[in-house]
Amino acid sequence: MKKSLMLLVSMLLVLSVFLSACGPAATAAPAAATAVPAAAQKIVGISMPTKTSTRWISDGESMVKAFEALGYKTDLQFADNDINNQLSQLENMITKGANVLVIAAIDGSTMSDVLQKAHDAGVLVVSYDRLITKTANVDYYATFDNFGVGVIQGTQLVTGLGLKDGKTGPFNVELFGGSPDDTNAGYFYNGAMSVIQPYIDNKQIVIQSGQMGMDKVGTLRWLAATAQSRMDNLLSAFYTDKHVDGVLSPYDGLSIGILSSLKGVGYCTATLPCPVVTGQDAEVASVKSIIAGEQKYTVFKDTRLLAAQTAKMVDQALKGQTVDVNDTKTYNNGVKVVPSYLLTPQTVDVTNYMKILVDSGYITADQLK
Repeated sequence: MKKSLMLLVSMLLVLSVFLSACGPAATAAPAAATAVPAAAQKIVGISMPTKTSTRWISDGESMVKAFEALGYKTDLQFADNDINNQLSQLENMITKGANVLVIAAIDGSTMSDVLQKAHDAGVLVVSYDRLITKTANVDYYATFDNFGVGVIQGTQLVTGLGLKDGKTGPFNVELFGGSPDDTNAGYFYNGAMSVIQPYIDNKQIVIQSGQMGMDKVGTLRWLAATAQSRMDNLLSAFYTDKHVDGVLSPYDGLSIGILSSLKGVGYCTATLPCPVVTGQDAEVASVKSIIAGEQKYTVFKDTRLLAAQTAKMVDQALKGQTVDVNDTKTYNNGVKVVPSYLLTPQTVDVTNYMKILVDSGYITADQLK
């Protein structure tokens, strides 16, 4: 009996050793699989409106770097300024399993249906730079202070004209707006007019064409050719015997088109200097124009910072952390107030472009040669 008992105990001890040796090996593969960071399993779809502006190319590349640095996979698409193309690209991203959509919309009012599909699939949606409207299915908004951009542009114009230094005018000015289907265009225009309107009211600034309001000065799709054509028409209709002193332009691409029109009738020469022309985005062509004494100003929005902030917000949201926002009142998209993070833009002219743009690495000195 004792021998049988001892034999049974010995067998149990051997079995126990065997199981303890086999146990970890059986779970080693699953343990290795779960060791991969959670972010590496997530796909971020990045939808940019076009490649026609170097700004959007920079935004896309910066976001890819920012998200991949955090371990996310990315799917970057450009929509060629075609609304249906952008919607189709977004649907494909959802179908392919995107966990996040970061969207710079061509027309922010067209997204309702595709974002309902995103919502139903549990996809996080971040409106990037341009506010997506008419839908509750947008979680966050990452942008710059766009009304503030307009304030800077309006201030640039009145400063460049000398009104801040006591000149009284009157000065002849024409107004250009961005694309009416881009929510930012209204913020830019309203911000600028908050500065300019008092000078119009007291007749120190005169709009010879009488064209005011986004319905009259908007430039669909932000196209330089459209701005150039409109400036041609303004010059021939209102300035055959008058001088243009300033042009409010909300974007560098438009500024270059406007300046081309002005040069075509003799401006930007020793006898007929360029008017004060504003801009935005610090594109290389416009910075060169500023150095050459043509375009007077631009507004710099460091898209590297915006991309990094967007990636930070997405990472926080997916991890269930408190998402970093600094505005919960301003951006009502017609259905909800979208929690937002606003970055601060900077004014740029010939006196500071080197420090702000070149020294920071945003533009290289070689690009400006």
